[in-house]
Amino acid sequence: MSLCLAAGGKIAALAFTAFTLSWTHSVEHIRWEEDWHLTPAGLTLVQARVKGTGAGMEPPPEARLDRGWWRWQPQLKPQSQVVLAASGKTGAGWTLCGDNGDCREIGRQAADPLTLGTCADLRG
Repeated sequence: MSLCLAAGGKIAALAFTAFTLSWTHSVEHIRWEEDWHLTPAGLTLVQARVKGTGAGMEPPPEARLDRGWWRWQPQLKPQSQVVLAASGKTGAGWTLCGDNGDCREIGRQAADPLTLGTCADLRG
């Protein structure tokens, strides 16, 4: 099982079975990161962390401050897809880093949404 990225009618397979998705909040300019695993049930969010607080990004009550990051384990059912809307107005996109050490920036420019999912789900 591997991760696929769909954008603009094209699908790219990435040799990831786990990945970190990170970005900087467009208004608060605070870093946010999420760790995801690919499982037979879909994409599973295993940890979220934020490097501060601000409007619309308050950590939940169960979050714990650890080395400057608010960390928690979201209670989200596995997802078949994660859709990212790229407005092009934030000055940056998302950073996608796989468990193999490969990192890339995605969604920097305004474009159709980017979709992350298992290759089996996206290729249907």
